[in-house]
Amino acid sequence: MRPKVERIAESLAKAIGAWDSVECVSLCEQAEGDVLDPYFALVLDVYHRGPVPDAEERRRAFGDPGAFEWAQAQPKDRFFLEGLPIRIEYKSVESFEEFVDRESELLWILKNSGTYMFYRIEKGLILFSRTAWIEGMRKRVLDLPGAFWDDLRESFQFKMEHCLVDLGAAALQDDGFFYLVASAGFARYAAASLFMANRRFEPSHRLIETHLRQLSRVPDDFFGRWETFLRSDIDMSREQKHKLAELIAKSVIALT
Repeated sequence: MRPKVERIAESLAKAIGAWDSVECVSLCEQAEGDVLDPYFALVLDVYHRGPVPDAEERRRAFGDPGAFEWAQAQPKDRFFLEGLPIRIEYKSVESFEEFVDRESELLWILKNSGTYMFYRIEKGLILFSRTAWIEGMRKRVLDLPGAFWDDLRESFQFKMEHCLVDLGAAALQDDGFFYLVASAGFARYAAASLFMANRRFEPSHRLIETHLRQLSRVPDDFFGRWETFLRSDIDMSREQKHKLAELIAKSVIALT
């Protein structure tokens, strides 16, 4: 992490940690890249019990933020400090604990949203922690039973197959818009299925490609087919791309 990024992150964590309701402040991995990378952002997760200060008080606590804006329904701040893009997301400890406690419903919730929220719990760099809450929560999400991973993998594979059917229909109808939508869905759920097969939480979409290549279990010839499917600069018809997607789907389902 660059010294400037580390300094700003620690300064923000210190200011936020001074609020009585804050339990933990963690830094997401987007901050580890080069500040000139288009994907770079300094993203903080703030886990809190009870309310956080209002938007104006938060803005003052951050020094001299530029272009400060916030979301009211789901508390989130966006601004710039010293030219760096900052995003701060506020997450209720009580709500998160209630969510994790609903083990019987996790499959139905996560099959649409994915497991990225658990990834952030597992991988975030802790900058401030008032108690051992974050360590306990990490243990809980990392101790999920094998059935959780198997059931979620099956669900993602079903979604992948549905997108594959849509992809074929869009190719036959020469429907450009629906073809793109189905292609994106297919890629998303094929990747999600492989993360579940490896019992790994999914990173953010912009990091999926990098983390896929770190998985220990992938089908033979997967990456060659995957790269060809994702490319838009090669001479392949939509029908040919659909056939390629069929091969990818069959290999993902057959992976043991």
